[in-house]
Amino acid sequence: MAAPYPSLLNPDAHQPYIEVSALEAGILQLIHTRFIAGSQPGESTMCPSLAFLLRHSTSKDLLVFDLGIRRDLESHPPAVQKVIANRIIITPQSVEDSLRKGGMNPEDVKTVIVSHLHYDHIGEASSFPNATFIMGADAEDLLRNGYPSNPAAEVLSTAIPLSRSRFLSSAEFTSSIGPFPRAHDYFGDGSLYIVDAPGHLPGHINVLARTNTTGSWIYLAGDSAHDARLLTGEREVATWHDDAGRLVCVHTDREKAVEHIRRVAALLSVPRVHVLLAHDAEWYEANKGGEAFFPGVIPPK
Repeated sequence: MAAPYPSLLNPDAHQPYIEVSALEAGILQLIHTRFIAGSQPGESTMCPSLAFLLRHSTSKDLLVFDLGIRRDLESHPPAVQKVIANRIIITPQSVEDSLRKGGMNPEDVKTVIVSHLHYDHIGEASSFPNATFIMGADAEDLLRNGYPSNPAAEVLSTAIPLSRSRFLSSAEFTSSIGPFPRAHDYFGDGSLYIVDAPGHLPGHINVLARTNTTGSWIYLAGDSAHDARLLTGEREVATWHDDAGRLVCVHTDREKAVEHIRRVAALLSVPRVHVLLAHDAEWYEANKGGEAFFPGVIPPK
């Protein structure tokens, strides 16, 4: 049987690639009943909110993907405060701390890709005063209509500076790569794709990066799924009833999110592709403090 997605398997000795380093960016308690169907009350996991440093092999351009958890949790909107009130959330080392520890000044970062605008991914944008922030197009409305102008909003309007933001339009997702029909070839050389990842929150994007010249890739899945068992099909995405009796889900569009999870799961059968969720507790426990974290590099698969 032919290998799936041959475009992901073609080695090229002259192909630029991306070195990917994990960044410590905070720890949070993931309440299973909100994410994993069939979970029992009281089940939870302490998991990371991972961020990443990306380095282009030829230009040496540096990008950060996601900013993790900010220390000042009280700065978040009331709607977020309600969600996190009874959860354990700590940031022993922020993204900016992680960069400095590895020998890099956050002020030297010129590009930050933000997967989406939830509190555990936006970090402290003010620590990156010289960066342009890249987001999916639908994130713009969330910022412009965020808190405090909309008192009920879960997104802080000042979370990311609009004056230094680039929102990728639908017309910019012109590439098809692997199982993903809509992707943006960021450098134009096949080394780094920003992938449209619908369902979780408007504007949600993922990253697919080639990690060497011999056919290895990594897929940074953000919040496409919150547990590896959702990718393997062992478990399903949770729903529950809110205080008003409405059936709700952690994904704003569950149907689209489930379809995207299926696409991400298809990568599990592709040789030499590493799929990494933002809140992958198992991977974190196996790798924390090791060479996968900056200034080290996640080894190509």
